[in-house]
Amino acid sequence: MHTRTLGADGLEVSALGYGCMGLSHGYGTAADREYAIGMIRAAVERGVTFFDTAQVYGPFTNEDVVGEALAPFRDDVVIATKFGFNFENGESRGLNSRPDYIRRMTEDSLRRLRTDRIDLYFQHRVDPEVPIEDVAGTVRDLIAEGKVKHFGLSEAGVRTIRRAHAVQPVTALQSEYSLWWREPEEQILTVLEELGIGFVPFSPLGRGFLTGTIDESTAFLDSDFRNTLPRFDAENRKANRYLVETVTGLADRKGVTSAQIALAWLLARKPWIVPIPGTTKLHRLEENLGAADVELTSADLAKIDAALDAVAVHGLRYAEGAQRMIDR
Repeated sequence: MHTRTLGADGLEVSALGYGCMGLSHGYGTAADREYAIGMIRAAVERGVTFFDTAQVYGPFTNEDVVGEALAPFRDDVVIATKFGFNFENGESRGLNSRPDYIRRMTEDSLRRLRTDRIDLYFQHRVDPEVPIEDVAGTVRDLIAEGKVKHFGLSEAGVRTIRRAHAVQPVTALQSEYSLWWREPEEQILTVLEELGIGFVPFSPLGRGFLTGTIDESTAFLDSDFRNTLPRFDAENRKANRYLVETVTGLADRKGVTSAQIALAWLLARKPWIVPIPGTTKLHRLEENLGAADVELTSADLAKIDAALDAVAVHGLRYAEGAQRMIDR
């Protein structure tokens, strides 16, 4: 597995990370615990060194699974987790990035992750009630205490990134970025390059849509959160098939899969981009990791860009409530 560097402070990780959320949260029934641990360890065996989780995944259960799975390899891997949601009686209730709450939740994350430090600590969503300078200052103090190694932001806008970075250098931004969500290209990528901040795209496969395995007739489990996403309405899925068909055509010509094209496209954008695809299936894990060896020519990239420019993506990526939590 190739490696890449996130941030000016030199955090080295595998070129593709593993997004652990889907093992416990979001896509229907959680995987059996032992199975989930086996999947994470299979990723380690195949060269992945970067694993992403969060307090809200479960809530809490995903951190616990990740901690147990990676305990035997702790010094050989980078663990990223996220703070910023408020919890009452074990359920998330809005946002909370007050300094005292960050500290309390950090101790809980360390315990669940079975570690003495968090390698990369993301604010999961920007809290409009707490100045970002206070958040960055709290993480700066946690870094000084050795409980955190690197600071990250998630779904933060340009102004927030600059303000936070002035207090504590930001190592990475984690936000959605893929063939069917290219908003980061408008401003974010330029600012990240200017400040020396890495980028960790989540949902690099469009929550499965870019694999070509989902169409307007696909039925999701009742507990699958894609049921709540406007972009996954049946009519929008039908309208967005053109993009998938274009990717599939290129994949067929190159003898690879649609998922590999989507991931290789991200890897080709910038050398400091590290996607974190997630999966609950071993063969999909191996398929995803194979994208690191797929080379897209300038002609391939031009063809993809032309296809993207020719079609508008249909449907908002989040429902209204979740959309309001995005800092822009």
